[in-house]
Amino acid sequence: MNHHLLTRAQLLRAALSAAALAAAGCNQSKKKQIAVIPKGRAHVFWQSVHAGAVKAAREQDVEIIWNGPATETDFNAQIQIMDAMINRKVDAICVAPIDKKVMVNVVERATREKIPVVIFDSGIDTPQFIAQVMTDNKEAGRAAARRMGEILAGKGKVVMVAVQPGGASTMLREEGFEEEIRNFPGIQIVDKRYGMSDYAKSLQVAENMLTAVPDAAGLFASNESSAAGAAQALKARAGNKVKAIGFDSSPALVADLKAGVFDSLVVQDPFSMGYHSVLNATKAINGQPVEKINNMPPQLVTQQNLATPDVQAKLNPDLKKYLD
Repeated sequence: MNHHLLTRAQLLRAALSAAALAAAGCNQSKKKQIAVIPKGRAHVFWQSVHAGAVKAAREQDVEIIWNGPATETDFNAQIQIMDAMINRKVDAICVAPIDKKVMVNVVERATREKIPVVIFDSGIDTPQFIAQVMTDNKEAGRAAARRMGEILAGKGKVVMVAVQPGGASTMLREEGFEEEIRNFPGIQIVDKRYGMSDYAKSLQVAENMLTAVPDAAGLFASNESSAAGAAQALKARAGNKVKAIGFDSSPALVADLKAGVFDSLVVQDPFSMGYHSVLNATKAINGQPVEKINNMPPQLVTQQNLATPDVQAKLNPDLKKYLD
């Protein structure tokens, strides 16, 4: 009888160890998971980032978990998503921090939990990340200011539709613009208001500034939502003569560039940003060397260069191919 029980116990142990081995084997064959957390989901910019991330994930045979807050000001939601991904023990995290200070604790927590973090689009006030992939935002703002100096022939009043305090990428663009415009002593920035990354709010602040400064000669808007809001305000003004420079691209902004509402747009390459973020995260997972700082040059788009292949590749990545 004992002999029979022993056999059953041995069988049970053998079955359990076989199950454990199978589970281990199953875990090994499971794809590595990389969380990609944008600032928001609404704007075309983030959809392009998503498409680039998917392209890299397909090539590297990893799985991405895409999740971001509904709005680009909701850092509490972004912190909750980060915490959830850390608790899930994902293999790496790529995040575009909504606020350069508020997001520090959760990024450092991921690093403590041995989860490599790639920062993209916007900077953060901690060195505890393995790679940073973003546009050279200071230079992007400077490029916009140089163009403004040129099209205003060095004189006139300028208003700025800024994005939000605490957003590192847009603050750098605004600083770059403000610094470079000083090289044109005949140009004054007379008003600057925040659209809070919201179309309606950006429209409202643009309308208010254009009303307060009826002789404004130029306008600079430093992201997609601020540019879209500003465009609506400009189109609503009869005989609008304001020379406007926007930032980022969407089908609506490109249509406004073609129609002359904008003189030019400073654009990024969000598809490449998503692609290189996931590529760097995969390298870190595999223990390969990773370049810490990856700056991407901005591109000034005008009616003259809009149709060139280089510009078209940045403006119109094939989203359907990756997001359907």
